[in-house]
Amino acid sequence: MSPVHRTPQRTAPGDHTLDAVAFTLDRRSPVPLYHQLARQLEAAIERGALIPGDLLGNEVDLSARLRLSRPTVRQAIRSLVDKGLLVRRRGVGTQVVHSQVRRPLELSSLYDDLESAGQGPTTRVLRNERIPAPAGVAAALGLPEGAEVTVLERLRRTHGLPVAFLRNHLPASLLEPDTERLESTGLYRMLRSAGITLHSARQSIGARGAGAEEAALLDEREGAALLTMRRTAYDHAGRPVEYGSHVYRASHYAFAFQLLVRT
Repeated sequence: MSPVHRTPQRTAPGDHTLDAVAFTLDRRSPVPLYHQLARQLEAAIERGALIPGDLLGNEVDLSARLRLSRPTVRQAIRSLVDKGLLVRRRGVGTQVVHSQVRRPLELSSLYDDLESAGQGPTTRVLRNERIPAPAGVAAALGLPEGAEVTVLERLRRTHGLPVAFLRNHLPASLLEPDTERLESTGLYRMLRSAGITLHSARQSIGARGAGAEEAALLDEREGAALLTMRRTAYDHAGRPVEYGSHVYRASHYAFAFQLLVRT
């Protein structure tokens, strides 16, 4: 094993902060050095040793500090740039953007999950209006086709970068969502404050390529991988109260599962 860089001290965000991370690269391993470096950098970001805004320096600095070739460092950095964890800034060097959002599969709102994870969520409401329910929405909410529903479309960001495009439909009689409040809190918080108790949900998860409009909203290229989620939430009486159809940037977002052995 070849210890490459090991210092216990951490500097302030925005400084060169590789001094806060210990790297150990095995030059005899069949795993390429660039992959070992990328994996250890990603782990440092995930556990918070490297945080959004931290600077890693340019390729020359990194190569010298880690005693690796420039092509090795370049390939490792490129792989994390492609994942959305790092960004290259002209005249600045390589900078940590943020860790990938890992969301548990439970009945909670994206806003609450991001806030509890320290991801600094912000919301821009793109649409808040009442419309006749399309067939699929009406079926999900147990309403006649054409019944009035509220449609909400929101763009959710963390650390200033778009993560998800959220479309939700609610029975029009449920509540009147305030746009300004929706931009400062989560939809499920608003439901709870209106006395609506969520009890359960049916949810499906999938994946597809981004369309042109979605790519523009999420700052992705057209055809980039998106995670999809459809959810119908029910209150304590079993009444459908919300139908969501969301898309997430696969480079920035993941669902986390806990699996148990059936006995």
